[in-house]
Amino acid sequence: MRFITMIIVSLLVLPVFGQRKKDEAVVVPTYKEGIAYALPQTGIRVWVVAKEEVFIPGPFASFADELLGIPDAKAQATSSWAMEKVHIEAFAVPDPEKVFKALGKTASLISLSPNGCIAGINTPSNEGEKRELVTNLLLNQGLKSSMASFTNFSETTFYVPGDSTNNFRPTRISMEQKAAEAAAKIMECRTARFETAAGLLDEFHPDGEAYKQSLGQLKEIELEYLSLFIGKTKSKVSKYSFEYVPTKNTSKGEVLFRFSGQNGVLDKTDLAGKPVMLSIKKMDALTSAFSGKVASDNPNAGASGVYYNMPGLAEIVLSYELKPIANSRLAFGQFGMVAPVPEAFLDGKYSLEFHPGTGAIKNIKQK
Repeated sequence: MRFITMIIVSLLVLPVFGQRKKDEAVVVPTYKEGIAYALPQTGIRVWVVAKEEVFIPGPFASFADELLGIPDAKAQATSSWAMEKVHIEAFAVPDPEKVFKALGKTASLISLSPNGCIAGINTPSNEGEKRELVTNLLLNQGLKSSMASFTNFSETTFYVPGDSTNNFRPTRISMEQKAAEAAAKIMECRTARFETAAGLLDEFHPDGEAYKQSLGQLKEIELEYLSLFIGKTKSKVSKYSFEYVPTKNTSKGEVLFRFSGQNGVLDKTDLAGKPVMLSIKKMDALTSAFSGKVASDNPNAGASGVYYNMPGLAEIVLSYELKPIANSRLAFGQFGMVAPVPEAFLDGKYSLEFHPGTGAIKNIKQK
């Protein structure tokens, strides 16, 4: 009886066990391994060249009219800035909103740029590619104090020996006396130049170059003494750069930096200057035309996970005090459309290159 019971139990258990084995054999795990990459978005780098001019008044400015007949010689130091040149260039960074994964055989054919953006499919690797690091220049070091020196001012002594009338105490020479000495030097230089030039007219000299150099040196000496009265103007050119990466929703102007005639180029948070505005106006006609071409009749479109950008155009305008100072047109990867690369080009028989700045297809070649 016990034997019959065991047989009945075995008959009931075996079908369930067999069914479980059969179900487990049907479950096949799937993996979605691949190579992750990003499409680029376009950024703007604005280079600004600004010039600072510093005027240093001469120590004898108050005597310029009296001794040399030069009226209204400036007696106060001034500094002024002006923007000399503005240049706009583009750069690319990965777009965090356009990160994809290449799957299957295509993943083994993909090549990436140093920043992780797609560079090509089935193309040779760019082993010699250099990644240039651009450092934004934001600091103004200013003009060196040595520019304010007047060498001829101290060539003559400030004191003369005393005599019996003042117990031999050294006597300080007044500024008016030193100014008169400097004015006399200027007149001497002018007289020497006149006599040198007159000598050339009266008699031919075989070494005319020596006379030219003599006249030039006399002129330099005269100007050095003259600067004691009319002052000196020194200039310095500084270079700055600013970056901005617009989003696809960018529509209003952005303060890129500030500028002041007294302080030069300033950070956008420094209210000592007036804002320099960067406005980007998207040109929707091209994007609308691309949008009608994105759809594919292939039901497997995008199965390999490879996409590219159809960039959009935009007009860039940089303005200061409501006046444009620079403008350009540029293709932006983030302003366009994203489309899958046709699967027919991803079977290993074709090579594809992408523009690093926009993510658009550069060329397709059959191997």
